[in-house]
Amino acid sequence: MWRSLRPIGRSDASGGYRRYAWTGADADCRLWFRMQAEARRLDVETDRNGNQWAWLGDPTAGNAVVTGSHLDSVPDGGAFDGPLGVVSAFAALDELRARGVSFRRPLAIVNFGDEEGARFGLACVGSRLASGQLTKEKAYELRDGDGISLPHAMEAAGYDPETIGADPERLARIGAFVELHVEQGRALDLTGDPVGIASAIWPHGRWRLDFRGEANHAGTTRLVDRRDPMLPYAETVLAARREAELAGAVATFGKIAVEPNGVNAIPSLIRGWLDLRAPDQAALDATLGGITDAATAYAERHGVELALTRESFTPVIDFQDALRDEMARILADSLGKVPVLGTGAGHDAGILSAAVPTAMLFVRNPTGVSHSPAESAAEDDCVAGVRALADVLEGLACH
Repeated sequence: MWRSLRPIGRSDASGGYRRYAWTGADADCRLWFRMQAEARRLDVETDRNGNQWAWLGDPTAGNAVVTGSHLDSVPDGGAFDGPLGVVSAFAALDELRARGVSFRRPLAIVNFGDEEGARFGLACVGSRLASGQLTKEKAYELRDGDGISLPHAMEAAGYDPETIGADPERLARIGAFVELHVEQGRALDLTGDPVGIASAIWPHGRWRLDFRGEANHAGTTRLVDRRDPMLPYAETVLAARREAELAGAVATFGKIAVEPNGVNAIPSLIRGWLDLRAPDQAALDATLGGITDAATAYAERHGVELALTRESFTPVIDFQDALRDEMARILADSLGKVPVLGTGAGHDAGILSAAVPTAMLFVRNPTGVSHSPAESAAEDDCVAGVRALADVLEGLACH
């Protein structure tokens, strides 16, 4: 499965992946998913929001056990973030069939669409739409960097955007959703454990900061006459680092747009995107407040206008205790005590947790690197993850 999936959307220049929603690479990933499902005699369907489902058993019976993740990527992302959960889901089903188990509940493997938000700027679009956390009206407002709207992108890919929206009937069929994911950090590497269980997802969000100044000639405009938005932006980036350190949070400016973007022109607009995550809401609020105050002061000092827009936000998510404890009990027989850890990364499991019982398994990442071509996991750890997922699915769906 890895060999067949690996070339799709891979950049020869960076070695990373560019599997963006509703593009050719995304279509190839969806075809790969369908082929893997059909090879295992599973019934495949695509829901109204573009999420793919592969069913073993009656989808309408209710109380289904669902596993899976996503296949899209961040710009130049790694091979494991998302795909490991989908590949492991198919491999876990193979393992269960090899064990000769009988299923007492329906089982489904899912590929959620546009989890990373690399194209339209909003993460977990597929699961947000299904759960009603993203309305059809708001989804229609989403645009990519070329100004193409989400509905136009879906239509160009052969899907009907008129059908998107909350899907409570489908979610009501799910009794448990378990997502396996490569760890995006080094907690398991430090403890020496191949597999862990998620406890919670930190509160996190994305904010856009627009610094508007005045375009002018880089060679003839005196420094004292400039309204250069790059200066308050640069100072705000440094302030974000300071505020995050004080609160135990993480703050990142990873995307920037410059207008007019000329080497010999003072910019008229700097648009920067802030990704902010913290262990709790108080720490996140304190960090955001400090960054906002600093940005406002720097903008005023340089005669620049500032506008702050919240583009997305997800509060702290505690995974269901009962499901988490049941997973720990199941895995204790084969792995002993499994570590339970929080994460600063968002996932479809976190979005769905408001509607269905959800849980997550993490597979050790020896470097902790993620969202990068250097992202990795050892084969033995991936196998351990498949076996752990198979044990969990057997315990939930077969006993």
